[in-house]
Amino acid sequence: MLLNFWIFFSHLGLQSVETIDCFKCVSYNHKYTPCEDPFHNNYTIDIFESPCMGGRRGRDGLYPATSCVKITGTFDDSDETIMIRGCALDSGTLTTDTELVRMSHCGGFYYDNRYVHGCVQTCNDADACNTSTKNKVNIVTYFMVLYFCLAFVQKSNLI
Repeated sequence: MLLNFWIFFSHLGLQSVETIDCFKCVSYNHKYTPCEDPFHNNYTIDIFESPCMGGRRGRDGLYPATSCVKITGTFDDSDETIMIRGCALDSGTLTTDTELVRMSHCGGFYYDNRYVHGCVQTCNDADACNTSTKNKVNIVTYFMVLYFCLAFVQKSNLI
């Protein structure tokens, strides 16, 4: 029984989750100015997501994002512009070219089956681009929980 308590509570101190906070918005043809460059973090709380969650390739659901993303460009067929701010996470594939968050680049790409000339930029160094924060169990809390569990076990004569 004591071993079960120790295993359970020792895992609490070892687990951590990296999260990042990002702005999420879309602007076509400069019509949503809070999303456009130059970007000002004034009155943008409605487009700020904390923690930012994103999908993973081949999996259902949302997961804590590891990077913020900014996509800017001009559609080749109409000269319309697009600005997208959001977040993403590494899906764990082996090659850089299949992972959006591993490398920023400029050039051509497809968005909604339309060719775009622009840039895909990612960052993960600061919130709202963005320091990744690690949420960990405080060491004092860990030992307090352990102490009370041991006291409970000893009082219950489970040792």
